Amino acid sequence: MLNLRDKPAPMKYDYIIVGAGSAGCIVAAKLSESGEHSVLLLEAGPKDSSPWIKLPVGFAKTYYNPKYNYMYYSEAQAGLNNRRLYAPRGKGQGGSGSINALIYVRGNPQDFDDWASAGNPGWSYKELLPYFKKLENHPAGPSFYRGAQGPINISEMKDHAHPICQNFLAANTELGYPLSDDFNAQQFLGAGIYEINTRSGMRDSSNNAYLKPALKRTNLRIERRIQVEQVLFDQDNNAIGIRANQKGKILDFKASKEVILSAGAVDTVKILQLSGIGDEKLLAQQQIKCRYHSPAVGQNLQDHLCLSYYYKASTATLNDQFRSASSMLKAGLQYLVNRSGPLSTSVNQAGGFYASKDHIHPNLQLYFNPMSYQIPKDPNARLTPEPYSGFLMAFNSCRPTSLGSIKIASKDPAAAALINPNYLATQKDCDEAIAGSQLIRKIMATNSLQAITQNEEIPGLEKVQTAEQMLEYFRQHSGSIYHLCGSCKMGPDPKTAAVDSQLKVYGVKRLRVIDASIFPNITSGNINAPVMMVAEKGADLILSDQFE
Repeated sequence: MLNLRDKPAPMKYDYIIVGAGSAGCIVAAKLSESGEHSVLLLEAGPKDSSPWIKLPVGFAKTYYNPKYNYMYYSEAQAGLNNRRLYAPRGKGQGGSGSINALIYVRGNPQDFDDWASAGNPGWSYKELLPYFKKLENHPAGPSFYRGAQGPINISEMKDHAHPICQNFLAANTELGYPLSDDFNAQQFLGAGIYEINTRSGMRDSSNNAYLKPALKRTNLRIERRIQVEQVLFDQDNNAIGIRANQKGKILDFKASKEVILSAGAVDTVKILQLSGIGDEKLLAQQQIKCRYHSPAVGQNLQDHLCLSYYYKASTATLNDQFRSASSMLKAGLQYLVNRSGPLSTSVNQAGGFYASKDHIHPNLQLYFNPMSYQIPKDPNARLTPEPYSGFLMAFNSCRPTSLGSIKIASKDPAAAALINPNYLATQKDCDEAIAGSQLIRKIMATNSLQAITQNEEIPGLEKVQTAEQMLEYFRQHSGSIYHLCGSCKMGPDPKTAAVDSQLKVYGVKRLRVIDASIFPNITSGNINAPVMMVAEKGADLILSDQFE
């Protein structure tokens, strides 16, 4: 077996992977599994040494932490009253999988059938289901829909969710909405309790489940705190390595087989454009020589845009368990003794998927959180619960149709890219912004929820009533739910897609993209699970491929 440990970093490898996030951790583990290949994983951020990363509710502490978070912002959004929205991205080992809110949702099977029907053979739900199952260690055991032998631990919150989540479920029953026992099995439509990625009360992720065990192998090496500047090519447009900056020193690492970009929907695009792969006009503006005119690189950016309604409760909620020093001490002791209690789970507990008028498939996702909190706009402020017993209900469109872009701001690799999601650019998205608000109000009007509610605190029934007022409230107060994807779209036509169905970058050789940027369309729900699935499949594609 190759040995890359306990010595200075070699400058040549079989495979080089950029980005130790949800996808890159899996790709690195899979490519190094046989022991036959030398693999280098490059990560711009540090090791995941913070205890807040391990704690399920610790995302509140990493939300504005520049050590583990790029803390990007979008460009001013015309559809949102010219607001710039916060776009946190994971920085460090584990990537966004180390700072997310842990929900495990695959998406609607139709999402993936749409990928296949767009000209991507091998990417239908039926063909991808084995990869999802391959990921999973589900407590209910194996079934047609679920896996139970995989590395990623799935925790059900059904027995641990706050009691008022049952009021939410009862409210859905009152209205005749179906309940789903498992969003990731046969029934996607309906209300239920979310599953999360935790193991023994601590965050589980591809970093914990795949990469950390793999790092014991002598043929896998990780280099942290290293900024990738560009992909290197030979005269025949073969990707032959990576140029990177580590502590001010420029290093060239060579790859004899492939280079894989897993830097996410923002930074994968930036690296491609800095490497001369992108729209030739954009590259010319930044004085970058165009290696291949690929107009799709950086286009098709999609995201879920979320809005919250806040309620004062007539009963105790999680606010009470996080508000005072004594209650926090109690929760802390409970967690230390047996890894249970409010610190061991997610605040995003209940919710579901709904089809509004004239929709066959679910087009709205709801979150019912037994805790109310507002995201502070000041990065120096603490993310804390509201000063009363409260809960919130939030929603986003499942499949928004507004398309945006990622563009480099300069030829300086250290400069953040320009993120323009182009929110609310279509009538469909505006209509669903109204439909989501109407759905929340409808559910909140049920006896089951009125029984635990004093009043709607924000925005207030008297302030937002009409469809016009709902849309304006959405424009003024909605925010990203951090599901950026699609910016290196997979498809059959290099004029409209950046990679093919094998995830190979058009116009060059031995270069692939394996991360959320390849999504042809955003999935219905939180995207961490489909990103990990893409990584499992992408690694298989690499290992089964033979270059001429």
